[in-house]
Amino acid sequence: MSTLMLASEIGKRPVVTLSGEAVAQVKDIVFESGAGRVAGFTLSGRGMFSGPKRHALPWTAVTALGSHAVMVRDEAAFETRKEVVDRGEAGGGDVLGSRVLTDAGTDVGKVTDVVIEVTATTAAVAGYQVASSEALGRQERTVYVPLAETVAVSGEALVIPAAATDFVADDLPGFAGMVQAFRAHLQET
Repeated sequence: MSTLMLASEIGKRPVVTLSGEAVAQVKDIVFESGAGRVAGFTLSGRGMFSGPKRHALPWTAVTALGSHAVMVRDEAAFETRKEVVDRGEAGGGDVLGSRVLTDAGTDVGKVTDVVIEVTATTAAVAGYQVASSEALGRQERTVYVPLAETVAVSGEALVIPAAATDFVADDLPGFAGMVQAFRAHLQET
């Protein structure tokens, strides 16, 4: 079973040990370059005046990513910030604000968030929340576009297969079915 969540909702989520102690909070998500999987999280302290922590949390040490907290066995799970961040280097960069173009050259909107699919063992990008353009017939509405296995990403644009526009959802709960349908479509073609 998998759960879809927005990357923006994971930020500031507490990191809690299995003994119930809140030891940090998520500052940012580190994605593996090229793979689209979550490599880990950079962390900050829990207080109002707490800054970034020197250590980070690798995905392999996460026991659960729930709707209210990131669970870890204990603080021994942390690694240096550099070790975790280096796993995400050489990627396509930050996609927020990037134009979404189909491989046929149609502009479908701008990325406003990343949709992450969380399973018991992995967390990976499933698609994007997009402020749609006129081309989708839903101008200036928020929609969800599924991610293909291979996608081109630069600092300016995200290129998706034109077929992805047939699997756009208007809300996150409805998006789960569209992701599965899009994946099935890709396997058929």
